[in-house]
Amino acid sequence: MAELTALESLIEMGFPRGRAEKALALTGNQGIEAAMDWLMEHEEDPDVDEPLETPLGHVLGREPTASEQVGPEGSGSAAAGESKPILTEEERQEQTKRMLELVAQKQREREEREEREALEREKQRRRQGQELSAARQKLQEDEMRRAAEERRREKAEELAARQRVREKIERDKAERAKKYGSSVGSQSSPPATDPGPVPSSPSQEPPTKREYDQCRIQVRLPDGTSLTQTFRAREQLAAVRLYVELHRGEEPGQDQDPVQLLSGFPRRAFSEADMERPLQELGLVPSAVLIVAKKCPS
Repeated sequence: MAELTALESLIEMGFPRGRAEKALALTGNQGIEAAMDWLMEHEEDPDVDEPLETPLGHVLGREPTASEQVGPEGSGSAAAGESKPILTEEERQEQTKRMLELVAQKQREREEREEREALEREKQRRRQGQELSAARQKLQEDEMRRAAEERRREKAEELAARQRVREKIERDKAERAKKYGSSVGSQSSPPATDPGPVPSSPSQEPPTKREYDQCRIQVRLPDGTSLTQTFRAREQLAAVRLYVELHRGEEPGQDQDPVQLLSGFPRRAFSEADMERPLQELGLVPSAVLIVAKKCPS
């Protein structure tokens, strides 16, 4: 009896009959409130309107068999004599009103729960955004610190290379002065009437081969900026090209065209074969200026 009353009440409240029967069956026929909770929680389920497969003896609306009509005392006539209580119009309206109030209350509770969940999700999103921003800032700070350390290291290496070059030049000057000073001192004074041989000019001095182990290369880029780096004299020209390709200022993620290295004076374009030759052999020691031009694809 209670099942039929609850079913009719749910139908009068606007729920489809199939959903109402399914809700009552799945909640164990515990009343309208439990069925309404189930309906409101599962109204978005894709299979909410699919019929519920239930055992034969539990189908709502099925006519009871003769054995089911007989009660525990065997009084089948007494059970058959029972009928569903007939509600008056006022009682039916009052019951419908209570059910609608219950539906509105459940709806408010659901909206409040969804609002709390949305607020919690927003808090979680903001917290994750703050953590991501902090991690990104820390990464940028680490990159800036590494870049500053790299610049300091390159500057120190450049200063050390310059110092070695200056020391080498000073040693060469001292050796040359010692060599030619001793030879001039050992010569006898020429007669006053004979001017004697004209001392050789510095340009006529025997050339002294200098050995440099460092080479300072300045590379001018197409956008007008320049790069300066110190290399070993025996490094190949390919090392200079690789350095330029790694440090030229282009947007990351874009395809970088290969570069062509040129010498300003005398004008010369270095070939792929030159890339395998040492800087010393190419006449770029102790310093040189190179120009970068985009290499046309062959």
